[in-house]
Amino acid sequence: MQQMSFVVWNQTSLGVGEDAEPWTLTVQMMQNPQILAALQERLDGLNGSPSGYIESLPKVVKRRVNALKNLQVKCAHIEAKFYEEVHELERKYAALYQPLFDKRSDIVKAAYEPTDEECEWKADEEEELTEEMKEKAKLEEEKKDEEKEDPKGIPEFWLTVFKNVDLLSDMLQEHDEPILKHLQDIKVKFSDPGQPMSFTLEFHFEPNDFFTNTVLTKTYKMRSEPDENDPFSFDGPEIICCTGCTIDWTKGKNVTLKTIKKKQKHKGRGTVRTVTKTVPNDSFFNFFTPPEVPENGELDEDSEAVLAADFEIGHFIRERIVPRAVLYFTGEAIEDDDDDYDEEGEEADDEEGEEEADEENDPDYDPKVRSQTHTDAHTSPPFVKISGVLRETLLSSSQLCWPTTLSP
Repeated sequence: MQQMSFVVWNQTSLGVGEDAEPWTLTVQMMQNPQILAALQERLDGLNGSPSGYIESLPKVVKRRVNALKNLQVKCAHIEAKFYEEVHELERKYAALYQPLFDKRSDIVKAAYEPTDEECEWKADEEEELTEEMKEKAKLEEEKKDEEKEDPKGIPEFWLTVFKNVDLLSDMLQEHDEPILKHLQDIKVKFSDPGQPMSFTLEFHFEPNDFFTNTVLTKTYKMRSEPDENDPFSFDGPEIICCTGCTIDWTKGKNVTLKTIKKKQKHKGRGTVRTVTKTVPNDSFFNFFTPPEVPENGELDEDSEAVLAADFEIGHFIRERIVPRAVLYFTGEAIEDDDDDYDEEGEEADDEEGEEEADEENDPDYDPKVRSQTHTDAHTSPPFVKISGVLRETLLSSSQLCWPTTLSP
């Protein structure tokens, strides 16, 4: 039998009195990071430790276990059908949401001015205000509006959304912002009935000086069927590939490229010349040119990391950003995420810091070896950097099966 070691904690070490109630003691224990770490260590040690019991079963029993496995495969195929019907429901309700999203777009780009009734919103702080205070606040607000120019719609709506979300702001560069000020709407389009499962993100832009496109698209193809070679790994729809679009840049405005100058010295004569080269540049708009997946499906590590991050971002925009854009614009959706994940994120950061410190103090530590197994945000393609907290939020709430290689 496997031996287990336990860490013994007394009431004094937990900071509670000897007469503390059992429930109080339990709560204190579960809030103690040392105890939680010890428990997690024991649980980690138990995971993935076959007992040998299955191998010891008689042949007739193993035969019945195989029958159970075949039943499980049939369950996986039924589950696949379930997700296909969920996708059909998504398409149905997307059509119901769309008129509301269209009206949101019209308000943002000043195509429609909402009525006073549509603009009424009772904020929590207004509940305690007296009528006199409300009237005074209203007059002050009107006075401010008179002093300012009359803005059209909601300026920089989508740019503000992007800047408020770490997952998206990490993709933005300073030279992207003037372009994204022209972004008027983001729409999600689902595949037609009977077609392979997919969705397309449409980024609608007003006429601008940077490119001639009015719509930039990104299409994600999904698979919702068990793998014949590994049916037990099926856990819902999986994004298998994505395709972007060609951006018709105005001459000299392509922010995904930059020009650099290098000096070259002739080996024989010793003369120096200046060479101008065009190289890739970090930009949000690299999002529309993802790596192509070869026919054999094999990718190098950098491309696999880029696609993994890309799939996360695409799903996040579809599931969170488009349906709740105004809450990301105001920051209310961000506050909800922070309330749920801040503490966990800080603990993760601390653990990572301790790990790095241990590596540096290790006389056998070779940074070159570590760099082979950790994606470096500075050497990875431009949109691989992803907030850990938001990534955990996405993975814990998503039904999609993301590829295993993710940007740390």
